[in-house]
Amino acid sequence: MTHDHDLVLRPTEAQTAAALAPPPGRTGGDLVVETLRSLGATTVFGLPGQHALAVFDAVGRSDLRLIGLRTENNAGFAADGYGRITGEAVPLLLSTGPGALMALPALAEAAAASAPVLAISSQVPSPGLGGGRRGHLHELRDQSASFREVVKSVHTARTPSQIPSVIAEAWESALTVPFGPVWVEIPADVLSAGTVVPQVTGVDATPHELAPRPELTAVAAHWLENASRPVIIAGGGVIRSDAAGKLRQLAERLNAPVVTTFGGKGAFPWTHPLSLRSWLEDRHMTDFLEDADVLLVVGSGLGELSSNYHTFFPTGRVVQIEADLGKLESNHAGLGIHADARLALQALLETVAEREDADAPERVRMVLADIADRLATQDVALEQELLASVRAALPARSPSFWDMTVLSYWAWSAFDPKHPNTMHSAQGAGGLGYAFPAALGACVAEPGTPVLAVSGDGGAMYSIAELATARQHDLDVTWLIVDDGGYGVLREFGATTGTDLPGPDFVALAAAFGVPAATTTPQTLTADLAQALKTPGPSVLLLPATLSLFAPTHL
Repeated sequence: MTHDHDLVLRPTEAQTAAALAPPPGRTGGDLVVETLRSLGATTVFGLPGQHALAVFDAVGRSDLRLIGLRTENNAGFAADGYGRITGEAVPLLLSTGPGALMALPALAEAAAASAPVLAISSQVPSPGLGGGRRGHLHELRDQSASFREVVKSVHTARTPSQIPSVIAEAWESALTVPFGPVWVEIPADVLSAGTVVPQVTGVDATPHELAPRPELTAVAAHWLENASRPVIIAGGGVIRSDAAGKLRQLAERLNAPVVTTFGGKGAFPWTHPLSLRSWLEDRHMTDFLEDADVLLVVGSGLGELSSNYHTFFPTGRVVQIEADLGKLESNHAGLGIHADARLALQALLETVAEREDADAPERVRMVLADIADRLATQDVALEQELLASVRAALPARSPSFWDMTVLSYWAWSAFDPKHPNTMHSAQGAGGLGYAFPAALGACVAEPGTPVLAVSGDGGAMYSIAELATARQHDLDVTWLIVDDGGYGVLREFGATTGTDLPGPDFVALAAAFGVPAATTTPQTLTADLAQALKTPGPSVLLLPATLSLFAPTHL
């Protein structure tokens, strides 16, 4: 009798011969590339350095598409943008020491925004590891320690045979909720050494699902269907788990108003009768949320920006669905459900009964009217007109990427993204220089779709070099630079020292890279931006304007 456990799949003679005689001249770098291809990668970002040349040589021998940017930080931002748009793990190839450290701000943003970036860095040769200070070029005492508190997980391959498993483990980590950047490092001698390891095929790296516990969703459903004034706060976790449709179903079943965080913009239709939009930095909204007797928070940790700078104190019951265990009940006590947003919303939809509330749309209309009345007392018509002009010119399905500039602060609260996963900004970690390189990553992810980047003149200076990248790859990006001669946001915060920046002629500078550029005005912005977005390839629009923030309500 033959038992199932006796069945062994034996390789054919041809398979055995192929394994015994792998292609000649392969190195550890080839194992990296073969593993990435086996996992499904088609595109990598990065730029070469001496210790990482074996990987880049292997990329050149493969069918992977390399998008080489001009600085490592911008390469990280581009990988972040690609990852946010596709939801795929994105390889970011880096060299040792300075090259690796240059990517830290980008990885911090990816961590804050849960973007699945797979950073693969070279290391000094193996004899220099473990604390031996041999004086290698680019040597750090402990390179991975610089990243350990930033990324989701750290992985090291010490031999060629470890490379496929280590990269697969990192890939799985990056794509297991909550998504996030991961760090892999491999010594230079391991990357360049010849290998007898057979060609890598069939690598498995299946992300783990994070389902909610049914007893918790049963309690949440009971609270919600019996609430008098339920409200939903939808965060970035709804976008990342592709759960906007389920969120809308639940909101309509409960007749519950929905406000989205800045990271969750697009998770709920802007003009829906139950939409509170994104006015979280407004006291009228804060009061409305505090008055809820049951508050359902989905995919948000209710951090500083999502809580009106920690001036929000709920008075009713709180249900928080969050994939990041560290964020669960970190700011407000409640019923914490550690789960992926999509799976948790599905569980609630299978459990919760319909709730009647004919007054909910009117309550939403009233709070939005109060916010509009407050803004009407301020001199902010120009800022609102500019946002309307951008919205009118930008195709509904086109992604937009926003830097840390005054117009972006407005966009967080007041811009209608039209669709989920089409508006992204650097408000996760709050660093400058994000918008343009991230937009380049989105162009690579969705070729043929025009992409918008919005920066101030200060943030634009971080990214000027990437005009060369945009031109090299003919990417369909339009870069709107709002030039107020300095760090406008910091001026709005009252800063006067170091905030004035005599800048270049951005139009002439773009032309030097072969990128079409023009100066626009508030009156012509809609037409100029629409034309730039319709024209294939990169372009720059310069808008000289000094803008103001709306008055804060948290002080």
